[in-house]
Amino acid sequence: MKAPIDAADATIGVDLGGTWLRVARISPEGRVDAMDRLPTDVAGGPTGVVAQIEAMTGRLGADGIRAMGVGVPGSFDLASGVVLGIPALPGWVGFPLAETLRDRLKLDCTLENDAKAAAIGEWDAGAAKGFRNFVYVTVSTGIGACAVVDGRLLRGAGGLAGEIGHTRVAETSERCVCGLYGCWQALAAGPALARRAEAAARAAPESALAALAAVGPLSGFEVGRAARAGDAAALSVLREHAALLGIGFANLQHVYAPDLLVVGGGVSDLLGLMRPQLEAVLRERLLPGFRPAEMRVAALGDVAGLIGAAAIARSRSTEGRLLWRDGPNAAGG
Repeated sequence: MKAPIDAADATIGVDLGGTWLRVARISPEGRVDAMDRLPTDVAGGPTGVVAQIEAMTGRLGADGIRAMGVGVPGSFDLASGVVLGIPALPGWVGFPLAETLRDRLKLDCTLENDAKAAAIGEWDAGAAKGFRNFVYVTVSTGIGACAVVDGRLLRGAGGLAGEIGHTRVAETSERCVCGLYGCWQALAAGPALARRAEAAARAAPESALAALAAVGPLSGFEVGRAARAGDAAALSVLREHAALLGIGFANLQHVYAPDLLVVGGGVSDLLGLMRPQLEAVLRERLLPGFRPAEMRVAALGDVAGLIGAAAIARSRSTEGRLLWRDGPNAAGG
């Protein structure tokens, strides 16, 4: 490990996603000073992605940087920094990511689950600042979550808590990236929304959604665009999607009893359009005594995970321990 960073040092935050790879230089105050983004080199596997991170870090300017935090969308060994598996990215089983990045970049490298990194960013400086009981849930290529209960971030054995996307909520679905069926994320993550939109466009060839589908593949962005214009097909897609998303939100409330749900990821841009249906699902499904949590879009957007990952790396380098693993932070304590 390199010498501890001092108060003037920036850190590097990395958000390794199934679709996009983001690398940012983060100031000591938690500000994004510079950021680079590329489509994740899925075909290139770990070697390709490490090469991307190395090149992007170089472009941002690594002079004076001594620590890097990486948000990983899967499981890893906390002590060794070895990735155990990333459902959305093949070829990562048993890959020593932290050691490889340390050797290539000569930086102290700390891994964290991507949802936990984003939750820490939102807790420190975003939508969850000041809350002692909240759940951060990211809905993007997959679905992940992180819970803070009574001012303490919950990690679980091996730091694996939070894989809510792979809880089973239905008997059937498209096959999930994990290989099983009925997973919440197979029904309610971004790819499921896109499939639902494509089917709706085919069924309603005169709709605005179908016109957008004729231009290119549909995503949440196009669905939102059509829905905001009043397109019936797009609004129907969002009602159906919200009903499935709400099932998982209700499960999170029953398990953690949060005051707040912070929603991040690409699908969070549609929260305003889906809110009435989501609230209806929560009212219908929650047991007596459970009050529907306030729902907020993640205030830091795409950079929450970058800020959180950098904060984790910084705390490890300056304090010799990961503060968010050992106790509550100032905002939640």
